[in-house]
Amino acid sequence: MREYILVFLVAATVTYLLTVIAREIALRTGAVAEVRDRDVHAEPIPYLGGLAMLGGLVAAYVVARELPFLSTSGPFVFRDAGIVLIAGALICAVGVLDDLFELDALTKLGGQVLAAGFLVAFGIQYIFFPVTNGEQFALDSAQGALLTGFVVVATVNAVNFVDGLDGLAAGVVGIGAVAFFVFSYQLSNYNGVSLATTGALLSASLAGACAGFLPHNFHPARLFMGDSGSMLIGLVLSASTVTLSGQFSADQISVGADGSRASFLPTLLPVMLPLSILIVPLVDLVLAVVRRTRAGRSPFAPDKQHLHHRLLEIGHSQRRAVVIMWMWAGLVAFGTVIASLYEGPWMWSSLGAMFTVVLSMTFVLPILKKPRIGIPEEA
Repeated sequence: MREYILVFLVAATVTYLLTVIAREIALRTGAVAEVRDRDVHAEPIPYLGGLAMLGGLVAAYVVARELPFLSTSGPFVFRDAGIVLIAGALICAVGVLDDLFELDALTKLGGQVLAAGFLVAFGIQYIFFPVTNGEQFALDSAQGALLTGFVVVATVNAVNFVDGLDGLAAGVVGIGAVAFFVFSYQLSNYNGVSLATTGALLSASLAGACAGFLPHNFHPARLFMGDSGSMLIGLVLSASTVTLSGQFSADQISVGADGSRASFLPTLLPVMLPLSILIVPLVDLVLAVVRRTRAGRSPFAPDKQHLHHRLLEIGHSQRRAVVIMWMWAGLVAFGTVIASLYEGPWMWSSLGAMFTVVLSMTFVLPILKKPRIGIPEEA
């Protein structure tokens, strides 16, 4: 655990320091977010925060290779992590071009598919679905490739869609990465296998990169991650969960905290973890596509009716709206992990208490404490 904490701190520190350089590059190259009708920021903000986050991820990877415990892990751990980082660099480059030249939606989609294809070409893909009694439904290479491509591209676009308020995307993905790290670490612990896994390494690094970026991105933001960052962290999060399919067997994934077999739903959830972690932005994505299609517009046409915009409308400040979205993401992410690892009354009561708190914060807090005009916002 101590080495994972060090990996987290390295990613956070390097990302935090590199944001200054990324901001300067953005200003010099003109990669700046101008103020648009659908935006909530009031002045132009530089892009290219993804470059700093990529630097933090790479630094964490390099340091992890030299640590006493992680360096002795199986060769597939750093091989798979390296492939994910290369794919991340590829999709980050596409994002940089978009931040500079505003690529059309089809070109960006092509870059996302290319990065997902790179993962599949080097063996990072779904291999099976676990079902009840430790059995598994095996996928052939074509099915695994298609499912992997769908999950990766969907997650990338979900993160991109939710990146509408200062600190929102970085916080949501950071929370999801922490939840997935807990799941990966505990899964290894319960099965009595090595605690050094690709999923745990990538998620610890990703959580650190998001934490290091947040001080520069929380309202009022001094730097945006841009598509270079949102697509990068979406790919790393989804790819880290896909690695479970190749490093754990079906009977290992289905083991609960007490060593017993989990029921069907918790057994299935780990495979779908990237989608469940990002259920909030994915719901926002689906609603946006339906809303725009019904209006006769392109699904990619921007508007100002996302979930975070609606939170602002009901009375939350920008900071509070972000924190509320973080809480919903945390509820789904950690709720999924708890349901996957535990069962019984304790599990259900914990989920019920978490849901009650988040629901109250969402709808009761705006009535009790409305933002005050002219006074700095508080979370």
